[in-house]
Amino acid sequence: MARASETAVDIVRGIGPGGFDGHTPCPELKVGALLNHLIFFTGVRGHAAGLKQSQAPNDVAEGHDFTAEPDWAEAYAARSAATAAVWSAPEAWAGETALTGSGRMPARFIGGIVLGEWLLHGWDLAMATGQKLNVDDELAAALYEDIAGKAEMARQYGVFGPEVGVPPTASLFDRALGLAGRDPSWKRS
Repeated sequence: MARASETAVDIVRGIGPGGFDGHTPCPELKVGALLNHLIFFTGVRGHAAGLKQSQAPNDVAEGHDFTAEPDWAEAYAARSAATAAVWSAPEAWAGETALTGSGRMPARFIGGIVLGEWLLHGWDLAMATGQKLNVDDELAAALYEDIAGKAEMARQYGVFGPEVGVPPTASLFDRALGLAGRDPSWKRS
């Protein structure tokens, strides 16, 4: 989880405020909105979920503009690292927890969502801002395994788009992107 967090943080640090209006592979979200989504779910809700808290003290609401805060990227780096530290403990993966407050689910399922938030939205933001997301083979395998187990359900709930065909010879990370409804060859406009 720490490596996934660091991977996303590297991309976030490379985004300047002038790029907030750029398009992303998530058609409904521009860069600024996607940044706020990533910060909320991997820096606020993901942290509380790993601690098995329904709401953290001083929790902010979804839709909060983290990028309007001073030193927002470094504040996110600290929040993301704290979330990774919580999810690095075996007890975070045991039992049940909630990410959104709309019901408890197995902690393993929620932990996989947090992993996907860092890596999938990290990739979305990297592509939208002309950066490269560096995902090692171990992270790619963990992401692929998680996505393969929940892709159909995620599509039913509108979390993932339709599967994008990716050649079987493509990297495991590109195949994970395709399962999650992302086109690995997406280019910013």
